[in-house]
Amino acid sequence: MTAIHQNSPSHDENAPDLRAAARGLHIDGAWRPSASGRSINVTDPSTETVLASVPDATIEDATAAVEAAAKAAEGWRNTAPRKRSEILRRCFELMVERSETLARLISLENGKALRDARGEVAYAAEFFRWNAEEAVRITGEFGIAPAGTNRIIVDYQPIGICFLITPWNFPAAMATRKIAPALAAGCTVILKPASETPLTAYALAALYAEAGVPPGVVNVLTTTSPGPLTAAILADPRVRKLSFTGSTGVGRALLAEASKHVISCSMELGGNAPFLVFDDADLEVALDGAMVAKMRNAGEACTAANRIYVQSGIYDAFAEGLSRRMAAMTVGSGVEETTECGPMITRKAVDKIDRLVKDATARGARLLCGGAATTGQGFFYPPTVLADVPADAEMAHEEIFGPVAPLSRFDSESEVIARANDTEYGLAAYIFTRDLARGMRVASRIEAGMIALNRGLVSDPAAPFGGVKQSGLGREGGQHHGIAEFMEAKYIAANF
Repeated sequence: MTAIHQNSPSHDENAPDLRAAARGLHIDGAWRPSASGRSINVTDPSTETVLASVPDATIEDATAAVEAAAKAAEGWRNTAPRKRSEILRRCFELMVERSETLARLISLENGKALRDARGEVAYAAEFFRWNAEEAVRITGEFGIAPAGTNRIIVDYQPIGICFLITPWNFPAAMATRKIAPALAAGCTVILKPASETPLTAYALAALYAEAGVPPGVVNVLTTTSPGPLTAAILADPRVRKLSFTGSTGVGRALLAEASKHVISCSMELGGNAPFLVFDDADLEVALDGAMVAKMRNAGEACTAANRIYVQSGIYDAFAEGLSRRMAAMTVGSGVEETTECGPMITRKAVDKIDRLVKDATARGARLLCGGAATTGQGFFYPPTVLADVPADAEMAHEEIFGPVAPLSRFDSESEVIARANDTEYGLAAYIFTRDLARGMRVASRIEAGMIALNRGLVSDPAAPFGGVKQSGLGREGGQHHGIAEFMEAKYIAANF
């Protein structure tokens, strides 16, 4: 039976200062209320209580943020790469120094288990360390034209003001994965975090200022009217980049809006990750990988294993092992040390998960553990395993975004590759086999931007993150991929 704990967090020196995190919109290095005076309540998904209120930005506020970013642009662009690097490095150091406080803030507003929040803070901070190192390695190109008539010079320059939109599921990492390379490239930015989890973004904005980021270089706005605010920002000709992480549906709408002004776009969109386990896989390694790929952040991740395909010879043992592990997880408030699976972000999210589970069981799937939303306060759904999920189940085609592991049986390599690719998405995929040749062969045929072979974690700041098909455009992170998204190549034909 899954245990549920909802005790209040203890007060100590690592407790986050909610008032400081909610002090106002961050524009031009200052904190200010919304021009309308309206605010947004931030709710703890574990208890459904209001943690704090943040300003609800208007188009007037958005215009002020663009003005601030424009005013700071030339100074930041002309700041020596070494100086920018040192500031980014200081951001990393401060995040590490205050990692426990930041993790608790994430757990409070997002609900994720502290162990996941701590992992997110470490991951988020690493983008500053990585891009601090990359900031001093932005080089150009020099060569001779094939005809021998002139020199070819390519200079890489900051793209301009960047509008960054981030989701609620990783409130620190999704922001730093965009902000760090943009700042390393010499761009100024406007960040719009999700209204469900804005406190982390504001806490980090204060940290950046302390680290030496000049006023106007990073501006943060929260709003309940993202459509009009986004349209107003993108309509300003000084804004030259849109970087978005979120659903494919919203991504399509943003691409349409950006196309009106021919704005460069990076899109990290939805996923429907297949998780393939072959008969020759190490069972315990595969189970370990499944628990990470499925249950990191309680399944609320675009890279989460959404369709688990297990070959017939190992299917029963895998199903038994996974259901045993999932049923033993402790469900509770994210800020409790014992919690392994926190609440979902909203009641609506719980209702969606419940709908997908009921649809699968109605179509013949067998429930091995979990399968029913809990009652009482908080947006909880228990870790759930479904066996024999049919291909026509809704959850085979729609992101679950929750702690539900759907299992399906397969017999041949060609069969499972076809099933894995039978989706409009192509973000991440997982393969487990002791046969390296098979692993590499299957990886080359899976239509996904990222493949994890015999491991349940695929994300790394040093590697390019992104998908194919309807899962996005462009890449974040990596040796040069992340910064390249925030730069323009300028070609100069020169005679000496």
